[in-house]
Amino acid sequence: MKVCLIPARGGSKRIPRKNIKNFCGKPMIAWSIEAAQKATCFDRIIVSTDDEKIAEVARAAGAEVPFTRPEKLSDDHATTQDVVAHALEVLGPDVQTLCCLYATAPFVQVQDILAGEKALQGADYAFPVTSFPFPIQRAVKIDADGRLDMFSSEHLLTRSQDLEEAYHDAGQFYWGTAEAWKARKPIFGSGSVPVILPRWRVQDIDTPEDWKRAELMHAALFA
Repeated sequence: MKVCLIPARGGSKRIPRKNIKNFCGKPMIAWSIEAAQKATCFDRIIVSTDDEKIAEVARAAGAEVPFTRPEKLSDDHATTQDVVAHALEVLGPDVQTLCCLYATAPFVQVQDILAGEKALQGADYAFPVTSFPFPIQRAVKIDADGRLDMFSSEHLLTRSQDLEEAYHDAGQFYWGTAEAWKARKPIFGSGSVPVILPRWRVQDIDTPEDWKRAELMHAALFA
Protein backbone atom coordinates (compact mmCIF):
# COMPACT_ATOMS: atom_id res chain seq x y z
CA MET A 1 0.00 0.00 0.00
CA LYS A 2 1.20 3.52 -0.85
CA VAL A 3 0.24 6.21 1.62
CA CYS A 4 0.45 9.98 1.49
CA LEU A 5 0.79 11.34 5.02
CA ILE A 6 0.26 15.07 5.56
CA PRO A 7 1.44 16.26 9.02
CA ALA A 8 -0.55 19.27 10.23
CA ARG A 9 -0.32 20.18 13.89
CA GLY A 10 -2.38 22.99 15.34
CA GLY A 11 0.30 24.90 17.24
CA SER A 12 1.88 27.14 14.59
CA LYS A 13 3.19 30.25 16.36
CA ARG A 14 4.75 32.57 13.78
CA ILE A 15 1.73 32.26 11.45
CA PRO A 16 -1.25 31.25 13.62
CA ARG A 17 -3.47 28.53 12.10
CA LYS A 18 -1.05 28.38 9.16
CA ASN A 19 -2.15 24.95 7.98
CA ILE A 20 -5.74 26.03 7.36
CA LYS A 21 -5.31 29.76 6.73
CA ASN A 22 -6.67 30.89 3.37
CA PHE A 23 -3.96 30.86 0.73
CA CYS A 24 -4.86 32.03 -2.77
CA GLY A 25 -8.47 31.02 -2.43
CA LYS A 26 -8.42 27.83 -0.35
CA PRO A 27 -7.12 26.54 2.99
CA MET A 28 -3.37 26.02 2.79
CA ILE A 29 -3.60 22.28 3.49
CA ALA A 30 -6.09 21.85 0.65
CA TRP A 31 -3.36 22.55 -1.91
CA SER A 32 -1.35 19.55 -0.68
CA ILE A 33 -4.40 17.29 -0.48
CA GLU A 34 -5.40 18.28 -4.02
CA ALA A 35 -1.91 17.56 -5.38
CA ALA A 36 -1.90 14.13 -3.74
CA GLN A 37 -5.32 13.37 -5.19
CA LYS A 38 -4.27 14.42 -8.70
CA ALA A 39 -1.16 12.25 -8.52
CA THR A 40 -3.47 9.16 -8.39
CA CYS A 41 -0.62 7.03 -7.04
CA PHE A 42 -1.78 6.78 -3.43
CA ASP A 43 -4.06 4.18 -1.90
CA ARG A 44 -4.77 6.48 1.03
CA ILE A 45 -4.28 10.20 1.73
CA ILE A 46 -4.10 10.73 5.48
CA VAL A 47 -3.71 13.84 7.61
CA SER A 48 -1.95 13.49 10.97
CA THR A 49 -3.15 16.22 13.31
CA ASP A 50 -3.92 16.97 16.94
CA ASP A 51 -6.41 19.69 16.01
CA GLU A 52 -10.10 19.02 15.34
CA LYS A 53 -10.57 22.11 13.18
CA ILE A 54 -7.68 21.03 10.95
CA ALA A 55 -9.21 17.55 10.82
CA GLU A 56 -12.54 19.05 9.75
CA VAL A 57 -10.94 21.08 6.94
CA ALA A 58 -8.88 18.07 5.82
CA ARG A 59 -11.93 15.82 5.61
CA ALA A 60 -13.82 18.48 3.66
CA ALA A 61 -10.94 18.54 1.15
CA GLY A 62 -11.14 14.77 0.72
CA ALA A 63 -8.44 13.41 3.03
CA GLU A 64 -8.78 10.81 5.76
CA VAL A 65 -8.14 11.61 9.43
CA PRO A 66 -8.36 8.12 10.94
CA PHE A 67 -6.54 8.94 14.18
CA THR A 68 -5.63 11.87 16.43
CA ARG A 69 -1.94 12.59 16.78
CA PRO A 70 -0.74 12.27 20.42
CA GLU A 71 0.06 15.46 22.29
CA LYS A 72 3.69 14.40 22.75
CA LEU A 73 4.10 14.41 18.95
CA SER A 74 2.46 17.80 18.49
CA ASP A 75 4.96 20.21 20.05
CA ASP A 76 7.90 22.10 18.57
CA HIS A 77 10.29 19.24 19.28
CA ALA A 78 8.51 16.43 17.42
CA THR A 79 10.35 15.45 14.25
CA THR A 80 8.97 14.40 10.89
CA GLN A 81 10.31 10.91 11.48
CA ASP A 82 8.55 10.73 14.86
CA VAL A 83 5.23 11.63 13.24
CA VAL A 84 5.70 9.20 10.35
CA ALA A 85 6.74 6.36 12.65
CA HIS A 86 3.59 6.90 14.74
CA ALA A 87 1.40 6.82 11.63
CA LEU A 88 3.02 3.61 10.39
CA GLU A 89 2.48 2.00 13.78
CA VAL A 90 -1.22 2.87 13.62
CA LEU A 91 -1.67 1.90 9.97
CA GLY A 92 -0.03 -1.50 10.34
CA PRO A 93 2.18 -3.68 8.15
CA ASP A 94 0.40 -3.22 4.81
CA VAL A 95 2.21 0.04 4.04
CA GLN A 96 5.16 -0.45 1.69
CA THR A 97 5.97 3.17 0.84
CA LEU A 98 4.94 6.46 2.40
CA CYS A 99 5.21 10.00 1.05
CA CYS A 100 5.28 12.60 3.81
CA LEU A 101 3.83 15.67 2.09
CA TYR A 102 3.94 18.91 4.05
CA ALA A 103 0.68 20.79 4.59
CA THR A 104 2.37 24.08 3.66
CA ALA A 105 3.57 23.12 0.18
CA PRO A 106 1.28 24.98 -2.24
CA PHE A 107 3.94 24.90 -4.96
CA VAL A 108 4.15 21.10 -5.04
CA GLN A 109 3.46 19.69 -8.50
CA VAL A 110 2.00 16.32 -9.46
CA GLN A 111 4.91 15.56 -11.77
CA ASP A 112 7.36 16.07 -8.90
CA ILE A 113 5.45 13.70 -6.62
CA LEU A 114 5.49 11.07 -9.37
CA ALA A 115 9.17 11.71 -10.07
CA GLY A 116 9.88 11.10 -6.39
CA GLU A 117 7.97 7.83 -6.47
CA LYS A 118 9.98 6.69 -9.49
CA ALA A 119 13.30 7.82 -8.00
CA LEU A 120 12.63 5.85 -4.81
CA GLN A 121 13.31 2.55 -6.57
CA GLY A 122 16.42 1.13 -4.89
CA ALA A 123 16.72 4.01 -2.40
CA ASP A 124 15.55 4.66 1.15
CA TYR A 125 14.19 8.14 0.44
CA ALA A 126 13.58 10.51 -2.46
CA PHE A 127 12.79 14.18 -2.04
CA PRO A 128 12.98 17.50 -3.91
CA VAL A 129 15.99 19.78 -3.64
CA THR A 130 16.99 23.01 -5.30
CA SER A 131 20.30 24.76 -5.75
CA PHE A 132 21.55 27.66 -3.63
CA PRO A 133 21.55 30.93 -5.60
CA PHE A 134 25.04 31.80 -4.34
CA PRO A 135 28.09 29.57 -3.67
CA ILE A 136 27.88 28.42 -0.07
CA GLN A 137 31.69 28.23 0.06
CA ARG A 138 31.76 32.03 -0.17
CA ALA A 139 29.32 32.57 2.70
CA VAL A 140 30.28 35.00 5.47
CA LYS A 141 29.31 35.33 9.12
CA ILE A 142 29.22 38.21 11.59
CA ASP A 143 31.26 37.69 14.75
CA ALA A 144 30.62 38.98 18.27
CA ASP A 145 32.47 42.21 17.45
CA GLY A 146 30.30 42.90 14.43
CA ARG A 147 33.07 41.97 12.00
CA LEU A 148 32.79 39.74 8.95
CA ASP A 149 34.57 36.45 8.46
CA MET A 150 34.27 33.67 5.89
CA PHE A 151 32.98 30.24 6.83
CA SER A 152 35.46 28.71 4.35
CA SER A 153 38.36 31.14 4.09
CA GLU A 154 40.31 28.71 1.89
CA HIS A 155 37.98 29.71 -0.93
CA LEU A 156 38.66 33.44 -0.66
CA LEU A 157 40.28 33.52 -4.09
CA THR A 158 38.49 30.58 -5.70
CA ARG A 159 36.44 31.54 -8.74
CA SER A 160 32.70 31.00 -8.29
CA GLN A 161 32.52 28.81 -11.40
CA ASP A 162 35.14 26.49 -9.90
CA LEU A 163 33.13 25.81 -6.74
CA GLU A 164 30.94 22.74 -6.41
CA GLU A 165 27.21 23.46 -6.65
CA ALA A 166 25.25 22.96 -3.43
CA TYR A 167 21.60 22.08 -2.90
CA HIS A 168 19.08 22.36 -0.08
CA ASP A 169 15.86 20.61 0.84
CA ALA A 170 12.88 22.16 -0.98
CA GLY A 171 10.63 21.48 2.03
CA GLN A 172 7.78 19.84 0.08
CA PHE A 173 7.74 16.07 0.52
CA TYR A 174 9.75 12.96 1.33
CA TRP A 175 9.06 9.60 -0.26
CA GLY A 176 10.41 6.74 1.82
CA THR A 177 10.11 3.01 2.22
CA ALA A 178 8.27 1.85 5.31
CA GLU A 179 11.42 0.04 6.41
CA ALA A 180 13.53 3.20 6.20
CA TRP A 181 10.97 5.28 8.10
CA LYS A 182 10.58 2.66 10.83
CA ALA A 183 14.35 2.27 11.20
CA ARG A 184 14.72 6.07 11.44
CA LYS A 185 17.36 6.01 8.72
CA PRO A 186 18.76 9.50 8.09
CA ILE A 187 16.92 11.40 5.38
CA PHE A 188 19.96 13.48 4.50
CA GLY A 189 22.37 10.72 3.62
CA SER A 190 23.65 8.38 0.95
CA GLY A 191 20.42 6.37 1.04
CA SER A 192 18.51 9.29 -0.46
CA VAL A 193 18.14 10.45 -4.06
CA PRO A 194 17.13 13.93 -5.29
CA VAL A 195 14.32 15.32 -7.37
CA ILE A 196 15.85 18.58 -8.59
CA LEU A 197 13.50 21.58 -8.77
CA PRO A 198 14.10 25.05 -10.22
CA ARG A 199 14.60 27.73 -7.58
CA TRP A 200 11.60 29.74 -8.77
CA ARG A 201 9.26 26.93 -7.65
CA VAL A 202 10.58 26.72 -4.10
CA GLN A 203 9.53 28.93 -1.18
CA ASP A 204 9.61 28.28 2.57
CA ILE A 205 6.58 29.66 4.39
CA ASP A 206 7.65 30.23 7.99
CA THR A 207 7.00 33.95 8.57
CA PRO A 208 4.38 36.53 7.51
CA GLU A 209 6.93 37.90 5.04
CA ASP A 210 7.37 34.42 3.54
CA TRP A 211 3.58 34.09 3.28
CA LYS A 212 3.21 37.33 1.33
CA ARG A 213 6.03 36.43 -1.03
CA ALA A 214 4.54 32.97 -1.55
CA GLU A 215 1.12 34.41 -2.41
CA LEU A 216 2.67 36.74 -5.00
CA MET A 217 4.74 33.91 -6.49
CA HIS A 218 1.77 31.54 -6.58
CA ALA A 219 -0.44 34.12 -8.28
CA ALA A 220 2.24 34.81 -10.89
CA LEU A 221 2.92 31.13 -11.60
CA PHE A 222 -0.49 29.50 -11.44
CA ALA A 223 -3.17 32.20 -11.89
